[in-house]
Order: sequence, then C-alpha cells, then structure tokens
Amino acid sequence: MDRNNIIGFTLIFILLIVWQQMIRPSEEELVEMERVQDSIRLAEEQKPKIVEGTDIIDTVFNSLPSDFSQLDSLQQLQVAGVYGPFANAATGKEEEHTLENDLIKVTFSNKGGRIKNVLLKEFFKMQPLEEGDEKLPLYLMGDDKDVFGYELPVMGTATNKVATDDLFFNTATQGNSITFRATVSEGQYFEQTYTLTDAYTIDYDIKFVGLDNVLNRSVETLPLKWIQHLGTLERNVSYERQQMSTTYFKPVGEYTSYTKYNKDNIQDLSDQKIEWMSHANQFFNSALISKDVPFEGGVFETDVMEEGDDDLKKQTTTLQIPFQEGDFAMQLYAGPKEYDRLVAIADEFQYTVPFGWNIFGTVNRYIIRPIFGFLSGLIGSKGIVILLLTLLVKLLLYPLTYRMLKSQAKMSALKPQIEKVKSKFKDDAQQQQMETMKMYREFGVSPLGGCLPMVLQMPIWFALYRFFPAAIEFRQESFLWAADLSSFDVFTRLPFEIPFYGAHISLFTILWAISTVAYTVYNTRNMDMAAMGGNNQAMMYMQYFMPIMFLFFFNNFASGLTVYLLFSSLFNIAQTLITKNVIIDHDKIREKLEEKRKKPKKKGGFQQRLEEAMKQQQQVQQRREKKKKQTKKKK
Repeated sequence: MDRNNIIGFTLIFILLIVWQQMIRPSEEELVEMERVQDSIRLAEEQKPKIVEGTDIIDTVFNSLPSDFSQLDSLQQLQVAGVYGPFANAATGKEEEHTLENDLIKVTFSNKGGRIKNVLLKEFFKMQPLEEGDEKLPLYLMGDDKDVFGYELPVMGTATNKVATDDLFFNTATQGNSITFRATVSEGQYFEQTYTLTDAYTIDYDIKFVGLDNVLNRSVETLPLKWIQHLGTLERNVSYERQQMSTTYFKPVGEYTSYTKYNKDNIQDLSDQKIEWMSHANQFFNSALISKDVPFEGGVFETDVMEEGDDDLKKQTTTLQIPFQEGDFAMQLYAGPKEYDRLVAIADEFQYTVPFGWNIFGTVNRYIIRPIFGFLSGLIGSKGIVILLLTLLVKLLLYPLTYRMLKSQAKMSALKPQIEKVKSKFKDDAQQQQMETMKMYREFGVSPLGGCLPMVLQMPIWFALYRFFPAAIEFRQESFLWAADLSSFDVFTRLPFEIPFYGAHISLFTILWAISTVAYTVYNTRNMDMAAMGGNNQAMMYMQYFMPIMFLFFFNNFASGLTVYLLFSSLFNIAQTLITKNVIIDHDKIREKLEEKRKKPKKKGGFQQRLEEAMKQQQQVQQRREKKKKQTKKKK
C-alpha cells in the first residue's frame, strides 16, 4: 500500500468519526427518546392477556400493533410533540367493527372510536330515475367528511390539545357492546363504550381513568364536535332542503328550539344546559341525548349547501361535556321520526317531527295524528285512510258548512228583491249597496254568513299542509299512480322544465284544481257580489284564480295533501248538492224571512254600523262630486 492510499483511508476514517458526532442526538433528545420508549414499553406491558372464564372487559381487547415503534427517532419526536402521552395511539391501521339488531346495523371505526355509518334495515333511499325510482340502502351518519370527536386537554403538547379523531383505539367486543380505548400506560386511558339496544338507540358512555397527571384538570368542560353532512334521502330534494331538515336542541327548562331551515344560521347556547340535540332529516334523526347529567352548553350551526351539491346541509354542533374523572353517560339515536317512539326517548323529542308550531302543531299532534293512527290500524292503504280522514273532518265541520249553505240559501231567496233594487238604482252604485244592506238588515240576513265558516276551517287546512310531508307514515306509501304520498305524484314527465312548475305533471293537483273551480262556480252563482263590497267582491273573484295559481305550488308538494284536497273538494260538492237540494227547505226559509221582516228591528249591530259607514262614504263621495262640478264652472 503506497502513501496515497494510506492518506485516503485516513481521511475517510476521520470523516466517519466527524459524521457520527454530527448526527449523535443531543442530551435533550436522548431524554425525550427515553421517555417515548418508556411509554411504548409501558403500553406493551399493559396489553391484556385473555384469562379463561373471566368476563371483565379489560381481558378481551384486541390491540393492533402500533406503527409508532417503526418510525425513526426524528419522526417519533415529531409525533410525541403533537400527541404527547397518546403518541403510541397516533399511528396504526384503520379497522371496522359492527353491531346489529333486527332494525339497524352500526359500523364503527377504531380510528377515533366513532360510528362510521348506520344502516336502517327497514327503510330505503329513493333514487329518482326516468323510468321510475330505484331503492337504495339508507345510511345515516355515513358521509366520509363527517367528524365526531373530542379535544382532550393534554398538557405538554404543541397545542395543549389532542383530537381523538386522530387516534387509533384498541377495541374490545362483548355481546352487543364494543369498547374503544386510547391508552397512555397501564391504568391510564380514555375509553368510549357503545351498547346497542334492541331498537334504534345506542347507549354511549365515555370514561377517563388515571389521567390526572396527563389532562389539564383546570378545564371544566370537554368539547365534543359533531359535524354531519346531510345527504338527500327523498324524491323531493328541494322541499327536503328548504323546509324539513335542520338542527334541533332542547335547553333545560325551556321549549325545544332549532336553527333556521332555509338559510345559514348559528344558535349559541354556550351558557345554557342542554338535554339533547338532533341533526334531523325530513323523516330521520341522528341525535345525542344526555342521561343523568345534561350537557353544559352547546353551539349549533347549520349551513345550507348550494343547489347541485351532493349534500343538503352541513350541520356543526359543539357540545360541552362535564369534565370529570369517571363516566359520562349519553345515548345515541339513529332512526326514523316515528312520533310515539320519539315520545318515549326524551322530553319533547317528538318535536323534531315538523308538524308546525302554535295552533297548527297542536291540531296535528293531538287531533289529526291520533285519528290517522286509529284509522291506519284498521286499514292498510294510506290512500283509503286519507279518504276516511277527509270524510271524518268533513262530518265534524258539517255544522259550519250547513250554516254557510243556509246563509247562501237566504241570499238566493232575496235575489229577486235585490235585482229590483239594482234596476231601480242602476245608475247609482252606492245607493244600490245602501238599499241592499238595508234589505239584508230588514230580513235578518248577513252577506258574510257564508264566509265565516270558511275562515274557521283555515287552521285545519294549514295544519294538514304541515302534516302530510312530516308524517313518516306516508313515506314511500303508494296510492293509485302516486308512488310516494310524502312526495309529489308523477303522472307523466315533461321533456322540458317549466319555471316554478317543474318537469312533471301532478294529476292529483290538476284534478283538485278542476273540481275546486267547478265547486266555486256552482256555489257562488246565487251570491250577490255587489253586496259584498269592493274588496270582498275581489276576494270572491279570486276564488276562481286561486286553484290555477296553486297548480304551480302543489305540483311539487306531498301528494298526500293533494289527495286530501281532491277528496275534500269532491266531498264539498256532494255536501253542497245534498244540503241545498235535499236538506234545506227553501220554502220554509222564505217564510221565515218574511216573518223576520215583519218583526221590529233593534238598533245597532254589525249590519247597521256597516250601513252607516256606507252612508258616510256616500256623503263624502257626493261632496267630492259637488266640488268637482264647482271647479269646472269656475274654469
């Protein structure tokens, strides 16, 4: 070996020594690496061994090998800086686990220890197609963008927080329960346990064990963030988006409230205790309910997605969990909005069914719903049930209808006299009205007698407007050509879309409009429009145009309502024909009118006040005309 070779090897040796010194960890790094390795060793030591004959949950964990030990030292330091004592749970492989009963199948993920989706076995999502609808499996809480996790106040990390969504939990299944555990060391862990009942509810408990020296105990509440993206589940997407999906919540000691349906909205109840909250679709709930102790507060946000987006709404809920050593018990509900079932789960939980508020909601909940439930127990076809419901409502309201028709019969009996008045004062419209009102007062007839019963029926009509698209009993129930009574019926599809109307024709809506116009023409032919006054006369004429205008509205509405409206219109026609031609004695009415005319009249009353008002109006008009004539003469 010559001198040059010796010099070369010597320089290489010196470079190797310098390089080793350069990459050697500092004293601080050695201490941190030792701490991490100690955590790994403790985690390995605390892995449970199955003991024969025992039923303690600690002995049935199936730990996945962590990838943390396979990281190089620099990567381990980086992970430890973010996750601190939970570093061993920060890496791993995602696996799914399932629990199921006769109604639902729940899929869990060990990443985050959370529910990944819930399959409802007895319900289907409808996918509209050109040649009909396709049934698809119906999942709740199944969007990949969803979040359900806690921010643990872990001391010594970069942010002093660790998101449980990032952790890989060890799992243990036992019967109908599954437990997820994120372990720091033996006897130190955060645990989530889900226990599936025999219905749509899941008992959900969280537990902190031995973490006093890991978590910041000065923090009084633990934030739980739940982000859920609501996808479309129904045929009528626009109605589902605008009217029937939102976030509900029940403050302790107050009535149930909700975020706005049709626009972005935030409700901040950080300083109020919360009993439960629900991310609600039109017919389904994904809800979290406190058991023994309420949530300490909540912020509820709903974002309405743009038209054409895959999601209807993004719902973000942040609940404050009481932070304590031991358990906190909750219950998850993922299932249909079946009214009686919801009543049994939590206080006012049934108010997530959007039957409406105030008088309309009261009518739906305590009158219409029980009647419909009773009839449904006797008859299987929901269309026939609607028919019977319509008949029953019409029978209950018949006293009002009879009063209206009798008032119209009185008006019809006076029509010859009214025609004489019109002929006598044909050039003076105001005098016609005054003489006509005087005649009504003389005979004891009210021109508004036929309108009041109609007004009194309005609460029932508005209540039914909310009832049919909210009651899950109509969902995907067919009747004649309507495939789904909770959505619009499609008799035929159009090759184009009409603005505000759609690309289909609802035959039930067309038939209702035709029958309503026919009924209005027949029912008002003997009514004196002039006696009604200008504004009321316009309202009467409006009855002819209302059904035509409502064609655009009801074409995209729940066919259960248009079926009811059609039946109601047909019953109106039948009641009117039978009452006017069979029940009402027109000769007797004329006799009573003559008797009323001969009786002395009391002063006062609505008609007299109306007559006096018309006299004053006539005097004002006469003065105006006189003033105009004087002005013309001066010119």
